[in-house]
Amino acid sequence: MKSGVSTVRIILVTLVLVVFAQPAHAFFSWQGDDSAIEMRAMLAGSGLWLNNPDNPLYYNKRSVAGVAASGRLMIDASIGGAFSFEMHAVQNYVPLDLQSGGSNIAVLRDVERSDLLDWSFDSRRAHLLIDRLNLQYASQKLNLKVGRQPVNLAATFYFTPNDFFAPFAAQTFFRAYKPGVDAVRADIQLAELSQLSLISVLGYSADSFSGNGWSNSNAGARNSYLARTSGVIGDFELALIVGSVKGDVVIGTDFQGELFEWLGVRGEGHVNIPDQPGLNRRIEFAIGLEHRWDNSLALRAEQFYHGGGVSSSAAYATPVAAQGFYMARNYTALGASYEFTPLLSGDMTAIYNWMDNSSLVAVYALYSLSDESELAISGSLSHGKRPAGASINSEFGLYPNSIGFEVRSYF
Repeated sequence: MKSGVSTVRIILVTLVLVVFAQPAHAFFSWQGDDSAIEMRAMLAGSGLWLNNPDNPLYYNKRSVAGVAASGRLMIDASIGGAFSFEMHAVQNYVPLDLQSGGSNIAVLRDVERSDLLDWSFDSRRAHLLIDRLNLQYASQKLNLKVGRQPVNLAATFYFTPNDFFAPFAAQTFFRAYKPGVDAVRADIQLAELSQLSLISVLGYSADSFSGNGWSNSNAGARNSYLARTSGVIGDFELALIVGSVKGDVVIGTDFQGELFEWLGVRGEGHVNIPDQPGLNRRIEFAIGLEHRWDNSLALRAEQFYHGGGVSSSAAYATPVAAQGFYMARNYTALGASYEFTPLLSGDMTAIYNWMDNSSLVAVYALYSLSDESELAISGSLSHGKRPAGASINSEFGLYPNSIGFEVRSYF
C-alpha cells in the first residue's frame, strides 16, 4: 500500500512540474554594494522500465519499472568581491528496485565522499544530501576552492580515463550537475595562457551500513593528490598530470584543439603505477574526433584503450561487473546530435566492445515544454551474448534494455 501511495505522489509531482512551472530565473536574489546572493532550484520527476537478461543468478527480476522524484536547491553567494559560497542540497526518492535495477550484484553506493552530509530515510529509498558545499577565493592570479565540489579533469567526452572522481558513463546524456567530492583545489595563473592546478581529494572506506555506502571519517590511504599544468601551443591546449590517486601513482597528459579549423581533436590518458605489490602498471588512453555543422548536426567518435580491462571474456568476473565501468581493453564510441526544431533535439551514442563483439546503443530526445521546463525521453538497447549461469559471455550482454522519461523544471 505504501509503495502505491508513493507512486501516486510522484506522478502528481510530475504533473505539477509541467503545469505550474515557475520562471527560469532565480526565485530569490539580493544584490548589495559588493555582495550578492542567489537561490535557484530544479525539480524532476522520472519513470524507468528495464528488461533484464533472463539469468536469476545475476538478476532477481526480469522486468523492473518504477517512478522517482528529486529536487535540487542551489545557493550561490558572493562576499566582498573576492569570496564566494556555493551549496547544492538534493532530496530524492528512488525505489530500491530502480536503484539496483533488479541486479543481484549491484552495489548501492554513492560517489566516494563523507557520509556526514547524507541522510537516508524509508529504508534508503529517500536521501537528503549536500552535493556541493564550498568556499571560493578568486583573485587575478589565484582561484582557491575548499569543500565539496565537482572535480573534472576530462578532455574527452565518452571515455574519460583522467576523470578520476565521479566520472560520467559514456552513455550519460544529462550532465548538468557533476557530483561533488570533498576536495581542495587551487588554480594558479602562470601566464596569460598557462595554468597550474593543485588538487587534493579526500578518500573514505566502504561502509555498507552508512547512508551513502562510505564511512564518515577520512581514510588517509585513499586520499588523492594531483598537479596539472596546462598551456596553449598554436590551436591546442596541452597539459601534464602527475600525482597519486587513492595510493596509486599516475602520470598522464591531455590535449584538445582543432585541425584545419574544421576537425576537433581531443585526447587524454595516463600510466597507473599501483601501490599494491603484485599488480602491474597499466595504461589508460582515449582519443576522439568531432565536428559540428552549421545545420546543428554534430558527430563524434572516440577510441578507448583500457589497460585495466581483461583480454578475454573468460576472465570476466562478478566483482568487475558490479563496478559497471568497462570490463575489456578496447572500445569505440560513436555519437551524433541534431536539433530537429528549436524545441526538440536528439542525441545518440553507440558503444562497441572489440573483445567480445557486444554493443550498447543509447538514444535521448529533449523537448522544451516552456522556458523553464523540459521533457527528456531516453532508451537503450544492448546486444551481445547473454550470461549463462555464472559465465559472463559478453559485457553489454549483461546490460538490460531500457526506456525512461524525465520531466525537469527550473526556477
